[in-house]
Amino acid sequence: MMTSAFKKIVFALGGVIALAPSMAQQRSSSVLSNNILQRYVTKFNTADTQDVQNYVPNIRAYDWMAANVPLFECPDSIIENIYYYRWWTFRKHLKQTDEGFIFTEFITPVKHAGKYNSVSSALGHQIYEGRWLRDTQYIQQYIRFWLQKDKHFKAPRLYGFSGWTEDAVYGLFKVQKDTAFIRSLFTDMEEDYHRWEQDRQLPSGLFWQYDVKDAMEESISGGRKVKNKRPSINSYMYGNARAMEQMANILQQPAKAAEYRQKAIVLRKLIQDSLWDGNASFFKTGMEKGGLSDAREAIGFIPWYFNLPDDEKRYGKAWEQITDTTGFKAPWGLTTAERRHPAFRTHGTGHSCEWDGAIWPFASTQTLKGFSNLLKNYKQYPKNLNAEIFYDAFHTYAWSHQKNGQPYIGEYQDEKTGYWLKGDNPRSSFYNHSGFVDLVINDLVGIKPSSENKLVISPLIPEGRWDWFCLDKVSYHGKLVTVLWDKTGTHYNKGRGFRIYADGQEIWYSKKLKPASVVLK
Repeated sequence: MMTSAFKKIVFALGGVIALAPSMAQQRSSSVLSNNILQRYVTKFNTADTQDVQNYVPNIRAYDWMAANVPLFECPDSIIENIYYYRWWTFRKHLKQTDEGFIFTEFITPVKHAGKYNSVSSALGHQIYEGRWLRDTQYIQQYIRFWLQKDKHFKAPRLYGFSGWTEDAVYGLFKVQKDTAFIRSLFTDMEEDYHRWEQDRQLPSGLFWQYDVKDAMEESISGGRKVKNKRPSINSYMYGNARAMEQMANILQQPAKAAEYRQKAIVLRKLIQDSLWDGNASFFKTGMEKGGLSDAREAIGFIPWYFNLPDDEKRYGKAWEQITDTTGFKAPWGLTTAERRHPAFRTHGTGHSCEWDGAIWPFASTQTLKGFSNLLKNYKQYPKNLNAEIFYDAFHTYAWSHQKNGQPYIGEYQDEKTGYWLKGDNPRSSFYNHSGFVDLVINDLVGIKPSSENKLVISPLIPEGRWDWFCLDKVSYHGKLVTVLWDKTGTHYNKGRGFRIYADGQEIWYSKKLKPASVVLK
């Protein structure tokens, strides 16, 4: 037990001492030195004016990150640099409130925010990022803030934007394996799902949304007052239903599991029957006035984020568009609408949130996750698509995190020049509206969390691209996991090959960098 005096000291230090795993536990599984973290934090701190300070100011950034984030090292200096930069910016948004810890989206106050400058539009991305923190209280309290506390505020904000909250909570469970947590939230998650059914479901069974309430305003197909059947919200509700089914099974509620399984089955058929444009080979927005939009938009890739489409060649054909320079491929990344469309980038520059083609990290995250799922979980897709294409797209995404030659993450970019279209507007700096570290951990290195007692790793690192890498101190199912590849055996001096450790004990070895599945003891 801690004495009250010691608790006060811990609180003054940001809770790092009390809430981090024991140093003995961290050392037992450590391959990488914290020196790599210290180097990056020092660099980022030195370049930062720190106009806004929240729970973890720069002076404590290293200590907090050392206690909480997985270490990562690879030969791609751009990806490695932005991996640490995104963790460094993520902790900038951690705020302690009277309602518990939350993560903000904007570093400065914005008019449309709720209490404590809270905004729900990127909640799914933030949970996916935060699930890898070793101290579980931060992300768990943040989820409770939205699902349990926001509804009691004078002006609740959760339903200001559609999202994939239940899917993200289940994603968190698969990392933490905390059954008590999802049990304590299950009724609230049911209430959330039913609220969307009441407010946004049409008699057909599909869901509608204004583009602005999808956090994607000024789109080619949408409108702030147009009730369109968008692939985004419909895919989110499918993903949420599947997650509720799985969590109900875990909680031994078979009737609830069957209810949500049926919802998912029906919605999946409706999306494929109603929102698929066979001529364009793409999922499109169903217009309120009738018919489908004539534009391919990045939201058409979102169904794969949730593994929704059937594994058929006609659906897989949609992904040809990410390598087509008249489709979504641009010098600075993946656009939010096809570049060939006449209305591409026609809604003004920097005056509003333009989802008519500009690059949004929010959408890039969704598309890259969907692409990763396609390569890992499907067979019927164009044969020119492979890990090389994924890697190059992800590398470009990492490379785009820059402004004036320095690491930066903002709202949205010009696809040809990389210029951040909000310019120097302070609200755009450190914008917590997308994912990156989860894409490294879950997709590139390939840790695939499971509700079962196993560790599955399926890398998307192209053969021959990296001779070595290490992802270290990953909290998973109560253990600290290390994933290590050393082609020659000389970089880490642990021998050649692909090795996985749990709490310092080697549990997997292969001569080649290939998928692994290990039962955890």
